[in-house]
Amino acid sequence: MKVYDVVPGLEFDPERDFELSPAWFLDGTHSVPPWTPMFGWFWVSFCRHGMQWGAEKLSLPTVKGWDWRFMNGGGYLTLLLVKSEEEKQRREKRFREAILPFIKDYDGLWKGFVEEILGRYEALKQLDLDTATNIDLLANFEETINTCRRMWEIHMYMMYGTYTAYILFENMCRELAGIDDTTPMFHQLVSGFDNKVFQVDKRLWEFSKRAREDELESAFLEGEVDSIKARLERTDKGRDFMKDFGGFMNEDGWRMQRMSEINLPTWVEDPTPALVNVKQFLQKGGEFNLEAERAKITEARLEAEKRVLEKVPREQRAWFEPLMRLAQKSGVFSEEHDHYLDLYTHAMIRRIVLGMGRRWALEGAIDDPEDMFYLQPDEVRRAGINPDQFNMRYIVERRRAEWEEWCKNPNPPALLKEGFDLDQAMAVLVKSNDPIASKVVVGSMPQVRPELKADLYGTCGSPGVAEGPARVIMNEDELSLIKEGDILVAASTSPSWTPIFSMIKGVIVDRGASLSHAAIVGREYGIPVVMNVFEGTTKIRSGQKVKVDANMGTVYILDK
Repeated sequence: MKVYDVVPGLEFDPERDFELSPAWFLDGTHSVPPWTPMFGWFWVSFCRHGMQWGAEKLSLPTVKGWDWRFMNGGGYLTLLLVKSEEEKQRREKRFREAILPFIKDYDGLWKGFVEEILGRYEALKQLDLDTATNIDLLANFEETINTCRRMWEIHMYMMYGTYTAYILFENMCRELAGIDDTTPMFHQLVSGFDNKVFQVDKRLWEFSKRAREDELESAFLEGEVDSIKARLERTDKGRDFMKDFGGFMNEDGWRMQRMSEINLPTWVEDPTPALVNVKQFLQKGGEFNLEAERAKITEARLEAEKRVLEKVPREQRAWFEPLMRLAQKSGVFSEEHDHYLDLYTHAMIRRIVLGMGRRWALEGAIDDPEDMFYLQPDEVRRAGINPDQFNMRYIVERRRAEWEEWCKNPNPPALLKEGFDLDQAMAVLVKSNDPIASKVVVGSMPQVRPELKADLYGTCGSPGVAEGPARVIMNEDELSLIKEGDILVAASTSPSWTPIFSMIKGVIVDRGASLSHAAIVGREYGIPVVMNVFEGTTKIRSGQKVKVDANMGTVYILDK
């Protein structure tokens, strides 16, 4: 018998939920592969809260955020639309005031939130998980829940504010200059900016330079990647290297290879993925090419700004230019929020969940600390103070078996009410004018043009054309397989994938939109990205030669 559902009150119920909305979209960017129950509870509970909180704080004119449901490890979302014209007008008036802090001082606004959330993380890390009492562990867990809730409020307030400006700017560009975010000139307007994720990548490159100077290349290049750390620790220079690398990890290593889960080790726990990035920079050699590429992209952006501004009537420039400056922050925020918000918060969740798990395993409530991933907070509260009095194995065993089944049977991309088709669902999406749905999670649907005779059709995330051998990467553990000159084929990408962009010639992703990770990083590296091809990872095999024409949104498999 089930004790609690995974996300009580938010599990998908066709009878009731189709009354609220006839279309629910799978968040394929974040919940493929399926979430473990503990993480699913955190995401569905607080992402929905944050989206509705952010939309209301900003009084978005057309949408009140999203509602979410959990089904078989997947997160399904629907849009909460503003229903009357009168309410839209009232909200639009308030929105004009609410967006002003973003226009006037985006950097100061974002800096304040970063300082707030980092302070919360530092407070959580003060507790010694191995010596703390069970009461203190449970209190830390509850404060981690509060931190996650606050993270999502900051996340969605900033994201809605910045990305709504992006859409407004795109609308003005379409009207005044005849361009939108499917055209190369628009991409030039929003490219050429540094961010924290790129700065972390540069630190990794600097460590590769040090490894070469300290004659440590063999430790990276010879043998299995899992033993790089062990090989380094055999020599004095290697131990000094790892001591400094450990300091870097304690500062910026609170992240996992998968952004939206807690069942993988953080870089603090296991620095192997970061050391693999160092290895790849060693193999590539040369300078940190992002900086040279950015100089060219920045020059192109400044020229594009000049050309577009010439088309804007003088009386509209006072609004157009500040809106452009804010829209240009979208790519920066997209990458930095992953570092400071999602990745770091999820690392904090993992930290306390495993800390409690170690105690529970010692006191007999579960067998293994990672069994905690199959519980949810009400069950943690049940046994949190006296785990020696409870046997939670029967819940863990059932939930693990369910999760394993979820992983074998992919969730459908949409749940549609009978008589309601995908075209109608996409029309609702367009009508909402919701920037996160249209520019991050769902994106535009590809247009099939038979005359192009392509094997796959998608949308342009970053312009350009490239040919090369395909490298299909299904999960983060396979990133070490990337070779220079490859065309990356993946379901989606995240910040942990960023360093490989210096090695590849192009990207094909099953899902994505113009403000998703692959598109933003592709533009900064000047490589073509085709998104929303849906079947790239199933139709393309590693080693096949492929051609990516992002300008046309097409992919050709040249070796069949």
